Amino acid sequence: MKIIALLLIFSMIWASEQRVVALAPSINEILFALGKGESIVGNTTYATYPKESQSITKVGGYFSISLEKIVALKPTFVLMQKNNLPLKPKLEKLGIKTEFIRISSLENIKKGIEKIANLTDAKDRADEIIKKIEESIKTTKGILENKKILIVFGRQFDLKKEIFVSGNNIYFADIIRASGNQNAFSENSTKQPMLSYEGIIATNPDIIYILAHLVKDQKEAQKLIQPWLKLPITASKAKTVYITTKKYAGIPSHRVVNYIKDFREILEDAKSKLRLIQD
Repeated sequence: MKIIALLLIFSMIWASEQRVVALAPSINEILFALGKGESIVGNTTYATYPKESQSITKVGGYFSISLEKIVALKPTFVLMQKNNLPLKPKLEKLGIKTEFIRISSLENIKKGIEKIANLTDAKDRADEIIKKIEESIKTTKGILENKKILIVFGRQFDLKKEIFVSGNNIYFADIIRASGNQNAFSENSTKQPMLSYEGIIATNPDIIYILAHLVKDQKEAQKLIQPWLKLPITASKAKTVYITTKKYAGIPSHRVVNYIKDFREILEDAKSKLRLIQD
């Protein structure tokens, strides 16, 4: 019994002494959700949630991470995503442990939460979070079926320019498929897909969902929607063009449940509108 008690004590001390640098807002959010926010000694400029993240030392932006700042923080390990992989050998050469967290797909998000939990001794918390994600995705089923849904990224008022959209290797498409519908962008390219004006019309989506967290207010949001309502597509005819300005919509963390909830509400609203134009 004494040996077990000592092991538990040493485990608690080890966990409390962890010094983690999180090189993505999603990783930062997951650490906080796992109750390990106090172990974060460094994060990035865009790690702003929860608010406690804002006072943590910033080591750079998305593509501008400072090796010197990371080293100065003396981390136990650094958690990174694909865009930071060039840093991995440099850090490991200096004796700093690194871990690659893949969180692009919905399954990756769950596995990423598990991996971070294993590194920080937070398995029970991770199980709860993953269960919530799995339960939330079930609520999207049976509302609409076989509808083409286009997820659009950014603050784009001119549709004559190429538009960034969701591909099929990312969690947005996973959520669409889980709901019983399909991504209006059907190609399987691993690159960030873009659609031309003609390409948008050719996809003829039933629903358009614009993710634009940089939109300033509701007036600007409505202005952003207007060009889409003029297109000769089903979503325009049914007025099933939606927009969100929530930052969490584009961050693959435990807060994907918030995005799923918003997505479900869109499906419910679109159901009656699409039915009207079919009758």
